Amino acid sequence: MDDETATEILEATYRALCQHGYAALTVKDIAAEADRSKASIHYYYDSKENLFTEFLDFLYERYTAKITGVDGSTPREELDLLLDTVLTDGRQTPGQEFRTAILEIKAQAPYNDAFRTQLARFDAVLFDRLREIIAAGVETGEFDSRVEPAVAAEFLVTAITGAHTRHVATDRSIDRFKETITRYAETHLLTDTPAEATR
Repeated sequence: MDDETATEILEATYRALCQHGYAALTVKDIAAEADRSKASIHYYYDSKENLFTEFLDFLYERYTAKITGVDGSTPREELDLLLDTVLTDGRQTPGQEFRTAILEIKAQAPYNDAFRTQLARFDAVLFDRLREIIAAGVETGEFDSRVEPAVAAEFLVTAITGAHTRHVATDRSIDRFKETITRYAETHLLTDTPAEATR
């Protein structure tokens, strides 16, 4: 399958997923969104599960580009920008329907090795980026030297994941969660002494 065909089918999967949710979604729905026959989708993907495994890989590439593309002039600025990237409710982020559908997919992970493996990659890239930023902040003196980057990153990944789940399940504002997590990070990571004074 060429890249153009793959992208067309996977983008149609995104649109169909937003409209129908994961549980109710059929290959026929995806075919309709792609303006293709159901048989043509099955030609490339022999099951809905295989299609969604590829779809998660499609999302992972875009998620990785977004996470690694965060660039600030200081570790604190990079952390703020990263939190803004993963915890925002702006127009450029997926809507409620898509987030709900992704939560449905996550609920399948304990029973589906392929889904669990793909979702673990999302978790790992966010953890690695956070740990990298926090370690840089500790090294420059902007973050408290007592902070353990891996521990702090693990906590933030857990908090971010929980924020998304609560947002979908309870319809509470993701912006409020962002404010809470940002405040917590500033309270527990920042040093009392300005970074310039430690140089």
